[in-house]
Amino acid sequence: MSREQALDRARAELDGGAFERDLARRVAMRTDSQDPAAGPRLHAYLAEEIGPALAALGFEWRVHANPEPAAGPLLVAHRHEGDSLPTVLAYGHGDVIRGQDAAWTRGQGPWVLAREGERLYGRGTADNKGQHSINLAALAAVLQQRRAEGRGLGFNLTWLFETGEETGSPGLAAFCAAQRRALAADVLIASDGPRLARERPTVFLGSRGVANFDLTLTLREGAHHSGNWGGLLRNPGTVLASAIASLVDARGVIRVPALRPPPIPASVRAALQGLAFGTDPGDPAIDAGWGEPGLTPGERVIGWNALEVLAFRTGNPEHPVNAIPPTARATLQLRFVVGTEVAGLRAAVQAHLAAHGCGDVDVGEPTVMAATRLDPDDAWVRYTLDAITRSTGAAPALLPNLGGSLPNDVFADGLGLPTVWVPHSYPGCHQHAPDEHLLLPVAREALALMAGLYWDLGEPAAAALPRRARPV
Repeated sequence: MSREQALDRARAELDGGAFERDLARRVAMRTDSQDPAAGPRLHAYLAEEIGPALAALGFEWRVHANPEPAAGPLLVAHRHEGDSLPTVLAYGHGDVIRGQDAAWTRGQGPWVLAREGERLYGRGTADNKGQHSINLAALAAVLQQRRAEGRGLGFNLTWLFETGEETGSPGLAAFCAAQRRALAADVLIASDGPRLARERPTVFLGSRGVANFDLTLTLREGAHHSGNWGGLLRNPGTVLASAIASLVDARGVIRVPALRPPPIPASVRAALQGLAFGTDPGDPAIDAGWGEPGLTPGERVIGWNALEVLAFRTGNPEHPVNAIPPTARATLQLRFVVGTEVAGLRAAVQAHLAAHGCGDVDVGEPTVMAATRLDPDDAWVRYTLDAITRSTGAAPALLPNLGGSLPNDVFADGLGLPTVWVPHSYPGCHQHAPDEHLLLPVAREALALMAGLYWDLGEPAAAALPRRARPV
């Protein structure tokens, strides 16, 4: 009954309005890290909002300057109950993307939390303020129940908050490397990204990596009349379109061997078997003939690489004129899985273009976030899945990695931790767009399942889970 009482307390955080009040304060803080002037607001979010909330839960906390001087601060908080107990590292980010204020059509704009039906609108409700607010509220509920019974939490918990995730997490890897002892733990359990679907609690164990790079072709200084010179001058838009088509075909199949992943592991195929993608109302219809032939939709988005054209510009698209443009530029993105060798990406693309008659197209240096994937059979994964199943009555979806990208390599590779992510948003949340929102039914379920997970982490059975050696 104690566990169920903790879950009831967690649901009451939403039902009684406390969760909504906390989230409203946090949404109102304009922590858009893409704004160069946001530094004081980012610091205030940690020092005036998150730090005091953690202190009320028995944490000792401190705000740290970022190793990158121009980047936002970080916060580390500790709640230590005993050296013999497991230690969990939690993560969240307090920054959001720009508000895009004028484009909102629902709610009251990005900086006011507004309830409409089953939705809470506001910037950060899905990414990531709503998600870490759920975890903090669930933790508070568990602590209340434990204290009522004269017990402690039952495990050690460290929180790490950053304020630069939406700008690529500058300084995060360097900070974690310098703070290895302070961040020492046995597992990372955190929340970001979407569930598989709104009705399906989900666990994912890493993320696809991402590499963005530009293709640029400059053939001359100025434009020239297309009647007088058409047929005599190379058109950079045409050449660049051909270059892109040599990299990825009209069905989305990657044509550069170096950009293709290794075969999908059997454990990944097994985990993805039977999972349906794009099933929520309002989701776009999946294009059945798109991507690598012979793969299921889940395998294409979770277990395989995708090469996307994010932008392509030549001439003046807004006001076309009868002229052959002098330049063309495109931004491409490779979403890649573990096992893809991206260190030589630029050289491989340049060589491929040269072999296809486009050698004068310049390939920019890619910006890369590494891919990660934890073994689905890891003991921490199984413990988490069992805890969520007990709380919800149904097994959650297990994704070996997210289709998107997170700075998970900092924790998996840099700190050497197993990484378990429990997301609380859903694919249609309008993350990074106007009308971002959190679904109230998802939030209520997430409060309960996180309370159940935190409760079980404090039970004696968790002491048998694998432990990591502490850095000297």
